[in-house]
Amino acid sequence: MTDTLAAILLGILEGLTEFLPVSSTGHLILATEFLGFDQADWEVFNIAIQPAAILAIVVLYWRTFWGVAKGLFGLEKGAIAFVRNLLVAFFPAVILGLAFGDIIETMLGNAALVCWSLIIGGVAILAIERWANPPAEGPGVAGVPLRTAILIGLVQCLAMIPGVSRSGATILGAMAFGVDRKTAAEFSFFLAVPTLSGATVYQLAKHGSGLTGDDMQLIGIGSAVGFVTALVVVKVFVAVVTKIGFAPFAWYRIALGAAGLAWLAMR
Repeated sequence: MTDTLAAILLGILEGLTEFLPVSSTGHLILATEFLGFDQADWEVFNIAIQPAAILAIVVLYWRTFWGVAKGLFGLEKGAIAFVRNLLVAFFPAVILGLAFGDIIETMLGNAALVCWSLIIGGVAILAIERWANPPAEGPGVAGVPLRTAILIGLVQCLAMIPGVSRSGATILGAMAFGVDRKTAAEFSFFLAVPTLSGATVYQLAKHGSGLTGDDMQLIGIGSAVGFVTALVVVKVFVAVVTKIGFAPFAWYRIALGAAGLAWLAMR
């Protein structure tokens, strides 16, 4: 397989999985392992294409971001609460990421850990879907209480374990704390903007100095493909979870994790 084709496939995978509760990082690690690539050679690529998914959120929700920006200039309470909630949910990941960055990077090469995380996360989703009782409608991201926003940020830190899923942790965590499905999903989307931006800048500053022109070309290809894919996935995802919930994603995680463990055992 050529590097260009690999970049396209990984870009599609990033766009498909970044905002679903199935772990984009876990999928990229397993795909790299399955394709027989050296994890170290594609580690920076997998990080560098994340901003494409962030851009998809900005494009899809540009009216929301524009409204918040205008509201901040007018010191509107809703806009201030929106930004406050995202910032307090973002800070725990910053603190833990800086404190345990080396340990987290070591885990990124562990495909077996990804598989177990997928299975355990799938079971957790089924449990939360069964016992959590979120309201049918909610007040939106700005209406989430400050304490709940902090708790969502703490739960997001679980996603530092490969295979856990950042979006899954934040969405299901929010539901467990009484947030409706649609608001939980949108909170996760918006929280991805500072979280993934910060993680990308940090990792590229740390490892990106050795990137060549060919590397940048592959990153551009993967980013373009990931952006287009994420645009489609996010719109469909919100409609799906609002109507039928997260159980299909849970069973998918369990099946993929089990298949991955079986494949690793037979290699």
